[in-house]
Amino acid sequence: MNDLPVIRTRRDIEQIEQTPLAERDLPASTYELIQRTAQLHPQAPALSFLLQGQPGEPVYRLTYPQLLGKITQTANAFHRLGLRPGKAVSFLLPNLPQTHFTIWGGEAAGIVNAINPLLDAEHIAELIHASDSELLVTLAPFPGTDLWAKVDALRDQLPELKAIICVDMANLLPDAQRDAIKAQRGPLPDGVLDFDELIAACPADHLESGRRIQADDIASYFHTGGTTGTPKLAPHSHGNEVAMAYSMNLVTRFGPGDVTLCGLPLFHVNGVIVTGLTAFIGGAEVLLATPQGYRNTTLISHFWSIIERHKVSFFSGVPTIYAGLLQIPSEGHDLSSLKYALCGAAPMPVELIRQFEVKTGLTLLEGYGLTEGTCGSCANPPAGERRPGSIGLPMPYCQVSIKVLDDQGNYLREAQPNEIGNLCIRGATVFKGYLQASKNQGIWVDGDWFNTGDLGRVDADGYIWLTGRSKDLIIRGGHNIDPQMIEEALHKHPAVALAAAVGKPDEKAGELPVVYIQLKPGSQASEAELLSHAAAHIHERAAVPKDAWLIDAIPLTAVGKTFKPALRFDAIRRVYQAALHELDGDIRVEVLSDDQQGQLAHVHLPPGSAHLEKTVHERLAGFAVGCVVHAPH
Repeated sequence: MNDLPVIRTRRDIEQIEQTPLAERDLPASTYELIQRTAQLHPQAPALSFLLQGQPGEPVYRLTYPQLLGKITQTANAFHRLGLRPGKAVSFLLPNLPQTHFTIWGGEAAGIVNAINPLLDAEHIAELIHASDSELLVTLAPFPGTDLWAKVDALRDQLPELKAIICVDMANLLPDAQRDAIKAQRGPLPDGVLDFDELIAACPADHLESGRRIQADDIASYFHTGGTTGTPKLAPHSHGNEVAMAYSMNLVTRFGPGDVTLCGLPLFHVNGVIVTGLTAFIGGAEVLLATPQGYRNTTLISHFWSIIERHKVSFFSGVPTIYAGLLQIPSEGHDLSSLKYALCGAAPMPVELIRQFEVKTGLTLLEGYGLTEGTCGSCANPPAGERRPGSIGLPMPYCQVSIKVLDDQGNYLREAQPNEIGNLCIRGATVFKGYLQASKNQGIWVDGDWFNTGDLGRVDADGYIWLTGRSKDLIIRGGHNIDPQMIEEALHKHPAVALAAAVGKPDEKAGELPVVYIQLKPGSQASEAELLSHAAAHIHERAAVPKDAWLIDAIPLTAVGKTFKPALRFDAIRRVYQAALHELDGDIRVEVLSDDQQGQLAHVHLPPGSAHLEKTVHERLAGFAVGCVVHAPH
């Protein structure tokens, strides 16, 4: 892919876009995309897999024609089981070769629905129902895993499933270990199909359905919007995913000989698109780094050895991954194969970027995207000027605009240079709306621009800077405080591994800023010392946090992003608990999500204190977050 244009400035992107995307001769579907690459690069490795994360372990590897054959067999197996275009197959899997077969084979036969394996059983059932899935692919019983137990507990609630198909990880082990596990476990549960046996019985050279996939056909559903409340599914068309891979590769410039390491989960668009379809469109090799990816401590401890041994040229992560890798010595390893690494999914503190680059010598690029945009919308140009703290320039064919909205979210005007507004996107990579029509109210502004909910500004050279997420803003007496400002200051403290700022309820100001701190292993710092450091490095007086709370670990989503709802709930709990402590030291407060109010405090009174119910309501009346009092009778 060396004939790809080089992007250095906004002008280079405009030059690329002078040729309409419709004239780029892109494949109509993800299946055709992989077909084309298999024809162009028949000898190139496409997909490789490490089971344990050890530097010297054997590697499972497929060339592009072999990968295409597995995908075709999988599509044919699903078709034989009754899957048709417009119907879905759900998958509940770790990062395995069979996960890729399921994703692209599922898209060739129907629609693939990705489910986070870390969700609880009831939420998994909701996603299967919401996606109207007819098939489910999951993991066979295997030591140290609980996926089958979750599915088994749900089987009676899923009568619409025509089949449950299990991937047996024992098949990935050496013969002796495989046989021992299977002997101990016994046969697969009744009525459950073996994935490998199922696809082996199907042809690998053509789609038995004879389907001609169109660019507008829905390819996938990806769950977005957190892990609480009713499911919110974002449908992607084949055209969305192909356009995303093409646009992304104009930035990454993957080609034969490149190796992209995948450590992010394959139920998330970053793992599927950045270190998946984008690599496939360029003819690069995808290295699946263990079923658990970055959650595998063995992989992390040997990370730089694996980069060296497999000559990895690119990997993608989130800020918490880079913070963890800072603790792993990289000295003495040959990292010359690495072109750069990409950070997305959450803003990367500038100080963390500086520390990482100084330690490793590696160039770290920040990008930005979201599920509704199929994956990426912006990135710093690898060949151009990189502005740490910025999410870079819009990717080719991805339109990005900063719009000023009123208090009701209605469009007022375009933002001026460096004026903060709502970041909105549109173009060939942007979805057409959530699967559930009820979720689409207010998501479009100024016509067909999708309102991401993020706030940002564009500088005079076209670089885009996030200034926070509208729902993450701390609003102190009508004054908007960007939590990133607080987090950046705390990351400059040598003992701080991660910092996350949220608002705590206050009777007078509405909210006051507080910060949660996770210290580096072996480091020490008092809360008073951290507050003093914050005061010295935050120039906006209103943004100086009122509390610095040390916790063992910042809560994370399954992708590794900071999960701020959990911190906001904890801050409410602490404030309410303190306000009620003098009434009775045994009063217990918990804060839960509520579909109507967003968050609700539940106050549990101890036995014999029902008479305090009225006093509790009076004591908490000045706070914005509502409460329910539970008094024992």
